[in-house]
Amino acid sequence: MPKEREPVILRVGLGSCGTAAGGLKVYEELKAAIERDSLPVELKKTGCIGLCYEEPLVNVLRPGEEVYTYGHVTPERAITILREHALGGKPIPEWLVAGGAHTSPSTAAFLGKQRRIALRNCGQIDPESLSEYEARGGYAALRRVLTDMTPDAVIEEVLASGLRGRGGAGFPTGLKWKFTRQAAGQLKYLVCNADEGDPGAFMDRSVLEGDPHSVIEGMLIAAYAIGASAGYIYVRAEYPLAVKRLSIALDQARSAGYLGERILGFPFSFNLEIKQGAGAFVCGEETALLASIEGRRGMPRLKPPFPANSGLWQKPTCINNVETFANVPWIILNGGAAFAALGTPKSKGTKVFALAGKIARGGLVEVPMGIPLREVIFDIGGGIRGGKKFKAVQLGGPSGGCIPESLLDTPVDYESITATGAIMGSGGMVVMDEDTCMVDMARFFLDFVQKESCGKCIACRLGTKRMLEILERITRGERREGDLETLEELASRVKETALCGLGQTAPNPVLTTLRYFRHEYEAHIRDKKCPAHHCQALLTFRINPEVCTGCGLCARVCPAGAITGERRQPHAIDPEKCIRCRSCYEACRFHAIQID
Repeated sequence: MPKEREPVILRVGLGSCGTAAGGLKVYEELKAAIERDSLPVELKKTGCIGLCYEEPLVNVLRPGEEVYTYGHVTPERAITILREHALGGKPIPEWLVAGGAHTSPSTAAFLGKQRRIALRNCGQIDPESLSEYEARGGYAALRRVLTDMTPDAVIEEVLASGLRGRGGAGFPTGLKWKFTRQAAGQLKYLVCNADEGDPGAFMDRSVLEGDPHSVIEGMLIAAYAIGASAGYIYVRAEYPLAVKRLSIALDQARSAGYLGERILGFPFSFNLEIKQGAGAFVCGEETALLASIEGRRGMPRLKPPFPANSGLWQKPTCINNVETFANVPWIILNGGAAFAALGTPKSKGTKVFALAGKIARGGLVEVPMGIPLREVIFDIGGGIRGGKKFKAVQLGGPSGGCIPESLLDTPVDYESITATGAIMGSGGMVVMDEDTCMVDMARFFLDFVQKESCGKCIACRLGTKRMLEILERITRGERREGDLETLEELASRVKETALCGLGQTAPNPVLTTLRYFRHEYEAHIRDKKCPAHHCQALLTFRINPEVCTGCGLCARVCPAGAITGERRQPHAIDPEKCIRCRSCYEACRFHAIQID
């Protein structure tokens, strides 16, 4: 019999980013056309490949040919791609973002310096297909571990890799596993921290949406190494797509014998379930997370004892995050030395970052540790959107700090980033341009942390509130004598005395902005001016009579009736009536409105 011809495959990116950009409409349009005409095309879903700024994305895979990727695909374009390229074999260069000679310079720059380990399957497989994961080596690491390695040998391999926890603290993963294995007691637990709460962070979500089996396999290997028989994936309920795909993957793993009793016929049993969190930022702290799993209010406790000795229900418990577990199967298959060959002597391997904010090419990237921040932001991320000037990057979320332009050559590793006053965190990078007010940025992050504080310790409950009150006064131009000195003292006290990591790192955005952008604080206080023209209470709007044409558009859009003037004559703004809403500034076509 003649060999059956391989089908043409169309893959649509349907992570949260792709879906939000309209990818589901593209998928439904393609599905309807393929079914209506019985076309020899297989339609598949995939997760985020990282090119979020190009979504919706569609891949064309013709037998024996390379993968072609189309960006900004509309339902109408999708049908053209289906007819002309998928069926006709003729690529459409003007819509392509990747594919041989047709790869755009921006895509080449975005992908060129990356090294994908944790993200190795994201955007490459259907996350709801176990067979596609297995076809790319999925669960081979688990088989190797159960067949050829002792638990101690697994731990030694992870130690040799130099893998450090990717959740923010950077504690050596193998050492944490070793402590849990050595802890007294027969019953032990394993927990995956997928409670990703930093504004602008979406690393864990994308991995769970695009490659859930890699996390499950990493957890299975960890459970075997530490002697755990049960585990939980603690994921926030605001990630419905991640929860859905993770649930499908767990059911598939159980049916295939990868989860449950006597896994793959070996004397190793492990059960795993999902625990959905209610979105409390403090539950990203490990002891608060454990309290939440136990059904109690998510509040941190004093350490020691550490979870490795007394964690979930007072039993030894190992906690790692999504990215950490996703690296483990690769390390087992390729060897710890291969992972350790990447990065720096103290920060080995790769790190996933979410590029967000005022950056030209926002998305998900995975780079070797030690790469300078400048290369991540400008070479990979394309610099600042709209040609504006770079001002700072917030690294580490609300618990991190603002790194200025003068430190852009700082290597991305735990020690170097900490030396700037920021922290690596889980991997969120929020880029800011010249229009960002650093005082207001500190206020924003402190407002977030203050609202998310569990209130257990006075330092965090009241310290962050008093700091926030000072920042709010400064942005309103209502400063008091000694505000900056009080702010600095409060920040230092909270950092030194708060109970958990949330409180201890909450002052970081304040301390780093004071350290690198003190002149902006002083301008707010001394001159009652916001250099970035952002803080509404400190702005003065006026019309330049030499530029104003008297068209009257500004007066028509002003909701306060603060603008007057004769037609074809320069207009004026009454400062007493002006509510500083920016309506006139945004409406003026002649740039006659000036902000002081």
